Amino acid sequence: MSGLDAIAGIGADRRRGGYSRHVFDDAERQLREWFVEQAENRGLAVETDANTNIWAWRGEPGPGAVVTGSHLDSVPGGGAFDGPLGVVSALEAVDLLRARGFQPRTPMAVVVFAEEEGGRFGVPCLGSRLMTGTIRPDHARNLRDADGRTLAEAMGSFGADPARIGRDDTAMARIGTFVELHVEQGKGLIDLGRPVAIADSILGHGRWRFRFSGQGNHAGATLIDDRNDPMLPAAQLVLAARGTAAATPDGRATVGRLVPTPGGTNVIASEVDVHLDARAPSGARRMVDELTERAREFAAREGCQVEVVEESFGDTVHFDAALRDRLRGVLDDAPALPTGAGHDAGVLAAEKPTAMLFVRNPTGISHAPEEHATEEDCEEGSHALARVLADLAG
Repeated sequence: MSGLDAIAGIGADRRRGGYSRHVFDDAERQLREWFVEQAENRGLAVETDANTNIWAWRGEPGPGAVVTGSHLDSVPGGGAFDGPLGVVSALEAVDLLRARGFQPRTPMAVVVFAEEEGGRFGVPCLGSRLMTGTIRPDHARNLRDADGRTLAEAMGSFGADPARIGRDDTAMARIGTFVELHVEQGKGLIDLGRPVAIADSILGHGRWRFRFSGQGNHAGATLIDDRNDPMLPAAQLVLAARGTAAATPDGRATVGRLVPTPGGTNVIASEVDVHLDARAPSGARRMVDELTERAREFAAREGCQVEVVEESFGDTVHFDAALRDRLRGVLDDAPALPTGAGHDAGVLAAEKPTAMLFVRNPTGISHAPEEHATEEDCEEGSHALARVLADLAG
């Protein structure tokens, strides 16, 4: 917990509560500097790759490495544990193994992935997606934040070269196994009475932008019958998303962001962007297809138009069964749980043996200031991670 305490003042969001730490902003830069300092203090060799992911190596970088880590960025107004707990626990596991005199047979590394939450540029797990080549570099370079600034421009101001981003075969060839520790985002461990679990799967999930276009006008001077107000079909879509998700087995649909243009209280909007997050084991895209048809109907009734853009998507991930079972053996038959949250581990799982450890969250709340894990459970998580790394690298 001392590691989390050390960064507790960085990126605190006074308006939303919690933390707002986004890629290449001042808070995230401070967190990067903190991590580099912590890694170098432990004698780890630090390097930043072309996609701005940070690697801290114990031993000479090379193939077959056992890698752990997570991310340091957050959602807007996020909690203290989502991401940083995995990074802090990885550093603590390094300390625990060194204190025990452990000498790994393979290279080991702690990695911090960039823009996991997609809080600034809208695409989650951007650093790992770029590294694995699951997003096109040109598409990534042209992503824009809420202020209209492109990823390429932000990278350039940060001192990174956007021309170099993309599939990193050198980094991928080095990874033998990846294990990510994360605070649990849900309540499975509460019911089981266990402090640590192993991930079994990740729900398929994606993000879509619905842009409703109408006619901007005066709120007082425009009669109701004369309006083409895009806020109405936008609101209908929000309600429809809940119903569609409820009718889909294990489905979830969320509108967490709605942006009217120009955004004045006394102005009928000319455009409304509705940002939809949809998740399901196998039917996320089917949900969105249904919602797209309904959005067109809603828009037509109001004399508006709608454009739908898929911003990101990932199929359901089933983690490597042999690795999962091996970890259960190491951790006294720890339970295996599915998760509805996306992670960098899920991106890497398509190419590498990958696993996750979850640390109990006593409320189940995540992506909010109330997110929490007890000091005792965090310690259990660090020790569990150290045991796993010793088994994999020993």
